Amino acid sequence: MYSEEKKVIVITGASSGFGALTARTLSKAGHIVYAGMRETSGRNAPQVEAVNNFASEHRVNIKAIEMDVNSQNSVDSAVREILAENGHIDVLIHNAGHMVVGPAEAFTPEQLAKIYNINVLSTQRVNRSVLPHMRHRGDGLIIWVSSSSVKGGTPPYLAPYFAAKAGMDSLAVSYAAELARFGIETSIVVPGSFTNGTNHFLHAGHPQDKDVQQEYDAKYNGLMDQVSKKLAALSPENADVSMVSDEIARIVSLPKGERPYRVHIDPADDGSEAVSVVADRIRTEFLTRVGLDDLITLKTGK
Repeated sequence: MYSEEKKVIVITGASSGFGALTARTLSKAGHIVYAGMRETSGRNAPQVEAVNNFASEHRVNIKAIEMDVNSQNSVDSAVREILAENGHIDVLIHNAGHMVVGPAEAFTPEQLAKIYNINVLSTQRVNRSVLPHMRHRGDGLIIWVSSSSVKGGTPPYLAPYFAAKAGMDSLAVSYAAELARFGIETSIVVPGSFTNGTNHFLHAGHPQDKDVQQEYDAKYNGLMDQVSKKLAALSPENADVSMVSDEIARIVSLPKGERPYRVHIDPADDGSEAVSVVADRIRTEFLTRVGLDDLITLKTGK
């Protein structure tokens, strides 16, 4: 059974990649979608125009909205605008993120802090702006776009990104229990490596300490090319990023109480799902043992 109810949805980091595709997919499903992005009048102006053109061409309700997840003021302003236009927010999708590549030691502590800011702290800013309204309504859905790297195969030279994604995933797990009694559901979507259709590697950051990087490159020359080629070889030919946006749209469409707690979209199968099944089972068993079984989400997977 699928719900045909039109929902008000806000998605962060929707200028490109998973975010942009998901925003369009959800709008075509009949929802009211706000595609959050920063610098809407600057570098992302072409993306805003693309959103507007998509809305006109497909006659759907999608709107680009200025939302810099690194700024609480920007987030609060966007949420106020959405609430003023609709009165409520049904679904929040945490998608904003940034990847960096290079040896871990070559990144400065300040660089690591920036990665955590974008990938982890941003979710807290948006939550603190959106959740009060969801809690007062006693309804809502939070979707966290995680990564198979949190529990699956973790090739070198991606440590800061992997660590930040793991932090975000852990935060999602805790929020799931803490929001359950407010009637707010949590779904953690875990994409694997998609070597085509996203801009993760194209827009990736690099270490500031070039001297350290050169020392590592002398031992690990060509490592990222090797990893990219191997990941591409592991993925089936029909693996497409639309698999992620389609799955998010499916989760949104499901009736309350039937949405999965965690679902993997990992064509290359790096082992993340196998580990997550055990981790999520242990979480369920522990909450039951301490008498908090009412905080357990009903379903896992498809």
